[in-house]
Amino acid sequence: MSTWTFVNVFPAFVNFWQQVHCLSVDEQIERWTSEFMPHWPELLEKQIADYADQNVDWRSVAAEKVFPFLGERLPAMHESHRNLLTLCPTTYQQAELKLGFASPITFVIHVGIGCGAGWVTAYQDSPAIWFGLENIAECGWSDEGSVAGLIAHEFGHVVHEQWRTQRGQAFGEGAWWQLYLEGFAQRCEEIISEESAPHEASNDEDQAWLAWCQAHRAELAAEFLRSVETGEAVQKFFGSWYDIEGHSQCGYFLGHEIIKQLENDLCLKEIAGLTDIEERFKSELRKFH
Repeated sequence: MSTWTFVNVFPAFVNFWQQVHCLSVDEQIERWTSEFMPHWPELLEKQIADYADQNVDWRSVAAEKVFPFLGERLPAMHESHRNLLTLCPTTYQQAELKLGFASPITFVIHVGIGCGAGWVTAYQDSPAIWFGLENIAECGWSDEGSVAGLIAHEFGHVVHEQWRTQRGQAFGEGAWWQLYLEGFAQRCEEIISEESAPHEASNDEDQAWLAWCQAHRAELAAEFLRSVETGEAVQKFFGSWYDIEGHSQCGYFLGHEIIKQLENDLCLKEIAGLTDIEERFKSELRKFH
């Protein structure tokens, strides 16, 4: 039976922003930290901890990449907020129907400090998907199609975690794990949403992203292999603040292509329980170029 809960912080944020939008960025961040976020301490603590794990100063990120743009992105945040409220329950039902997903989930809708448009984690000790409206707006994913795809993608992560746990398989880290993780979620998005174009390319403007990735698949595969083999970070393949030749999030495309290839021999549940991830993914990438 479908069970979901919303933790909707956005209406309170809109009221807060009306009070601070004329202040300096430093004052906005200070009041956000000391006056607004104490109402949701777990949201604040987990975001700060995420940056600490990356050895990144969260205040610098907030001051340079997030708060200066909140005012201009507020209309897009309103749009994505409306779409999330409508589409989260229906996408849950689609995930339940298409993938057999069965777990209570909390949808957290908030304006954060750039920790992701979608983040599968926990809230009050329950499985949760956090939707960062600031990142959704930044990426241009506020329209209905993009939001639907984003939700489906995050459900892909939840399903992957659930299936892997059921098999008793450990979770990993590093470049190969990230490529596997995002590729799996991208494939689940395709199944749940029944759309061939991912949320990164769900509107006309972003169709060029998918076409570019398809045309440069061999080069992307070679660059990923080179980066890993030389010990170079693969951040440029993931996230909206990094890019390859002006194209962000190419790792999501590349991972999806590998998962599709693996489905020639394995079902999705078997892929969710893989242990020889690096070996398989390296082999598939070498076939691409």
